[in-house]
Amino acid sequence: MASSPQLLLDHVYAHETQRADQVFMTQPVGNGQVVNYTWAQTLDQARRMATHLQALGLEPGARVAMLSKNCAHFIMAELAIWMAGCTTVAIFPTETADTVNYVLSHSEASLLFVGKLDTWAHQKPGVPDSLPCIAFPLAPEGHGLPTWDEIMARTEPMAGQPARAPQDIAVLMYTSGSTGTPKGVMHSFERFSAAAVGIREDLRRRIGQDAPYRVLSYLPLSHIFERSWIEGAALVDGRTHMFFAEALDTFLADLQRARPTLFISVPRLWLKFQQGVFAKMPPAKLERLLKIPILGKIVAKKVRTGLGLDAVLMAGSGSAPIPPDLIAWYRRIGLPLYEGYGMTEDCAYSFTSNAQYNAPGYVGVALPGVQLRLSAEGEILIKSPGQLVGYYKRPDLDAEVFTEDGFFRTGDLGEMNPQGLLKLTGRAKELFKTAKGKYVAPAPIENRINAHPMVELSLVSGVGQPAAYAMVLLSETLRPRQHEPELRQQVTAELSRLLDEINASVADYEQLKMLVVVREPWSIENGCLTPTMKIKRAGIEKMIAPELDRWYSDKQKVLWQ
Repeated sequence: MASSPQLLLDHVYAHETQRADQVFMTQPVGNGQVVNYTWAQTLDQARRMATHLQALGLEPGARVAMLSKNCAHFIMAELAIWMAGCTTVAIFPTETADTVNYVLSHSEASLLFVGKLDTWAHQKPGVPDSLPCIAFPLAPEGHGLPTWDEIMARTEPMAGQPARAPQDIAVLMYTSGSTGTPKGVMHSFERFSAAAVGIREDLRRRIGQDAPYRVLSYLPLSHIFERSWIEGAALVDGRTHMFFAEALDTFLADLQRARPTLFISVPRLWLKFQQGVFAKMPPAKLERLLKIPILGKIVAKKVRTGLGLDAVLMAGSGSAPIPPDLIAWYRRIGLPLYEGYGMTEDCAYSFTSNAQYNAPGYVGVALPGVQLRLSAEGEILIKSPGQLVGYYKRPDLDAEVFTEDGFFRTGDLGEMNPQGLLKLTGRAKELFKTAKGKYVAPAPIENRINAHPMVELSLVSGVGQPAAYAMVLLSETLRPRQHEPELRQQVTAELSRLLDEINASVADYEQLKMLVVVREPWSIENGCLTPTMKIKRAGIEKMIAPELDRWYSDKQKVLWQ
């Protein structure tokens, strides 16, 4: 009789025994100071908190929420929640009070851990007065909540190796809400563990079985990309040294401390890193230097070191499409950057590029165990070992998203090449018709625009209009000077040239009438971006609707909002 696959807690208990004195996590605590936690220390605190949670009499599977930026105690709390027989609900640390309240209410959370936060005063009104809370050590000052350390001091660690059934729900992952109300995605221990094991195996194949495995955890652990590829893989691997970032202004120092061998990010941040390099050295000059034998390698190493990425053996990009030119640029400076494709609903375990299988514009090949087919309409249908059990309290959605034979309807459109590489060609729900009566897929055009060094983000729209248009957010280095007449003239000329290039390369019904330069930056705070920095398309379109008639009556190719 075959033995059951090991679940995440099984791996963790093995590390507790076999790697007791190995440092697992390094947490900055301010003023350049850090605290290291070995596997034994991590599990001692997790076991004490598990005892406390169990003493509260929470029902099996009770949802326990966390509202915190990444920190060592997030990991400890997750392990404690699992050992106590409960389910984790992580809330994005940048969410508004309304969304915090929605997630807590919808998940019927029994308790909330409050951790590192920048806007707790604004989020606190979203927490029901009746909900018990516990503050992590790095929680905002003046929180007035029972503290983690107080509980550690008076509580005995839970004994033994409390197990969970494969079908128990380990995590309830709420989506970032780019298309409306966040949905609660249920992942069982069996499927979350299978994805984590698969990711660990993929990473080890790339980095090397015995290579040092250091990561900096800074993308939100409330998002599936970080939760699976950083935390999940680390819990399985055991040899990982996980570092955390302290704050935005210490990020470079945090990177230099960690010297990660694996580094993952999202396209918008990869673009920001590049623009930071260009702010110090113009792109044309850097390109000339990179072409010079010997000197080019020295310059590339200096750029990687300046980014804090000189030790990286593998870099990954996910969560949204990344312009192929941006990947090519990072490879030019010697950073092995590969794009992947996954979603909350499959534990971010579906497709990834690697040294053997990669091509500009493609997101890679299927990871082991992943099945894919394309519907007649070109929609990507996936079966993954990390596939969701379903949506919490939404059997109506379950009926919509699963085919009769169990494939998940991703909502993404794609095509495959003969080597099995997948290309994303747009979102089915993002396709729109102009007055010409043909569908326009915005994503490929946006990728072309976003590849320009002057641009940080763009949005292509034009529902029912004579032609499509694009809104453009200038790069962070240009935005402070966007009112200067000379700069405006330069940007207008460059964007006009970009518009002509794009229109010459697309079908006539996809051509853009204009590029509109956005005055107010899109951000999480003003509701234009999700917590994972995806564009809230419908929200932005609604915001600018009163301006459309004026824009379309203007004869200029580049407008300034």
